[in-house]
Amino acid sequence: GVAARVLRHPLRASGQHLVSLAHASGACVPPFTHRWPPQGGRLPEQLRRKFLSETIADQARFAALRLEQALPKIIAAASPESRKKIEANFHRVAAEPLGPYALMDYVNFKGEGVAPTERYNGKGWGLLQVLEAMPETGPSLSQFKSAATEILTQRVSHAPPARNEQWWLNGWNKRLATYVR
Repeated sequence: GVAARVLRHPLRASGQHLVSLAHASGACVPPFTHRWPPQGGRLPEQLRRKFLSETIADQARFAALRLEQALPKIIAAASPESRKKIEANFHRVAAEPLGPYALMDYVNFKGEGVAPTERYNGKGWGLLQVLEAMPETGPSLSQFKSAATEILTQRVSHAPPARNEQWWLNGWNKRLATYVR
């Protein structure tokens, strides 16, 4: 899940945000997570699993909060001519029964698309790029999935060959398929 990825890569600031949120809600947080990143840069597997199993509600709040904070960042980073389309597509997807899940999962899965590190050869793969690639009318959730598939395929084609991202594409596409079930 989202938190597993965050804690697997704890050097990301989001790892500290999740731990802080869990601690503030009264969760039992391993003492060494108060010093971020933990020594060695990762939580030991057994403690990570225990933390994840005991903080499911905090993980959901964390994912929802990240989505809530994403739209203003995305709008600010978008070109002025695409801002209305991006915002409209965000709200179209969010209005679908599985829309909030799709948006929340994608932003926690591939990011907002606003950071320079979310690009290969100037082409991004975050939520911004997916919303921008969608048409403005039609079945929004299937269009979101199609745009995300296109953007992630583009990511693979622009990735440095040594990263071998083609290997991940099938799993990414299976994940995207959950958005329209």
